[in-house]
Amino acid sequence: MISWDIDSSWTLFLDRDGVINKRIMGGYVTCIEEFQFEDSVPEAIAQLSSIFSHLFVVTNQQGIAKGVMSESNLLEIHRYMIKEIEKMNGRISKCYYAPELKNDPFSTRKPQPTMGLKAKEEFPAISFEKSIMVGDTDSDILFGKNLGMKTVRIKTEEPVNTEADYTFNSLIEFSKHIFL
Repeated sequence: MISWDIDSSWTLFLDRDGVINKRIMGGYVTCIEEFQFEDSVPEAIAQLSSIFSHLFVVTNQQGIAKGVMSESNLLEIHRYMIKEIEKMNGRISKCYYAPELKNDPFSTRKPQPTMGLKAKEEFPAISFEKSIMVGDTDSDILFGKNLGMKTVRIKTEEPVNTEADYTFNSLIEFSKHIFL
């Protein structure tokens, strides 16, 4: 059981690929047809929406800088994802994305705190001390730690070098532990 006394004043940040949808290892989700939810994710987000004040998606999307997809492709995927989540009575407050290449010196990519700071600028009630970052990579966990958030890792085939506060097999498993 998670021991953080979570209530409606808390905020949830979610990585996308590997947490919300199936990651294409070595590739990118470039269109709606390639976007597949991980098991029970819309239901998990619906449950989590009932307690967290805001749910944000923060995602690195260097496929845009590489030219494999356009920004409009990404926005179309996010509209589809949000619509499907809303069908299950879940909600995403906003999606933030970093389109730069991994080695761009001006990158806003995780683990840089830029997307979190942008969310706080647009939603000033966010308290990072009462926020949780859920991700499957070290950069996700470091992003959360860099902002003073609690961290949760979803286990994938991604190698682990940075420990999260909690680790679960899926988003639905995490959501069940919130409500224990």
